[in-house]
Amino acid sequence: MENNQTEAKKVIFSGVQPSGLLTIGNYLGAIKNWVSLADEYDCIYCVVDLHSITVRQVPAELRRRIYETLAVYIAAGIDPEKSTLFVQSHNPAHAELGWVLDCHTQFGELSRMTQFKDKSAKHADNINAGLFTYPALMAADILLYQTDLVPVGLDQKQHIELARDIAVRFNGIYGDTFKVPEGFIPQTGAKIASLSDPTRKMSKSDPNANGYVAILDKKDDIIRKFKRAVTDSEAVVRFAEGKDGINNLMNIYSCFTGKTHAEIEAEFAGKGYGDFKMAVGETVADKLAPIQAEFNRLMADKAYLESIMKQGAEVAAYRSKKTMRKVYKKLGFVQV
Repeated sequence: MENNQTEAKKVIFSGVQPSGLLTIGNYLGAIKNWVSLADEYDCIYCVVDLHSITVRQVPAELRRRIYETLAVYIAAGIDPEKSTLFVQSHNPAHAELGWVLDCHTQFGELSRMTQFKDKSAKHADNINAGLFTYPALMAADILLYQTDLVPVGLDQKQHIELARDIAVRFNGIYGDTFKVPEGFIPQTGAKIASLSDPTRKMSKSDPNANGYVAILDKKDDIIRKFKRAVTDSEAVVRFAEGKDGINNLMNIYSCFTGKTHAEIEAEFAGKGYGDFKMAVGETVADKLAPIQAEFNRLMADKAYLESIMKQGAEVAAYRSKKTMRKVYKKLGFVQV
């Protein structure tokens, strides 16, 4: 049950799909920032499994990754006592509101979504309706909890704008129903690029395993991937236009150490890319080690993870009921 203090805080909602290994891009762009928000905000974090089935999944692997994603959340420092953690499919209200919002989202709006275009190109044999309409489900995820802020990477900004448009449209037709959310993009780590192609976002679905560093990668693999990271021919560690590879490595190093670009440039003045790549790899591996140890402990205690899922689902269902009652009443549905 909510207390008055919680009600006074602004609500934050976000989530990650359990459709692959979570990367340092997920960690730096999302999860790491979530940890520090719990004291100031009313935080709701979800494992968005409904979204993951727009692409065919192996059921046993999906099931395992749902546990793993929740375990990574907690291992990375998100406290289930301070934030609501749950699995999306455990609260049917997401799918219910998703359908309602499908009916208030325009075909043209969905057809302009860049991620639909990208995923359609990658999965040409399975361009399904869910792949097309999932931004409306994402809007439902957010609007269901009367969310104020959504911490997202730059690549998700378009989806937040659509959620805002849908909320404004629905409110305009039926009267005040949804809070209109705002995107919350962190100053650092908002977009971590691929190590093999620094012009693209680091992605857990990248077919080239050298392009991403998974949170659960072994130290030797992390260092090897950073050694192979694409850079340039200048061999000077400095942040500048046209140096996408080095800029990306400097961003990663900055996020893990707290050092500014100027401090990093001074630290590696007169040193080559080999030294810098090794330092980044060592730093990332060392920072991830305690997260990995806690993750392994949690994965050995499935009963605990399931208790968190159950507790979170109950809180999520309770909180979303008020919104669904209001939506159904405004639509003219009969409620008994």
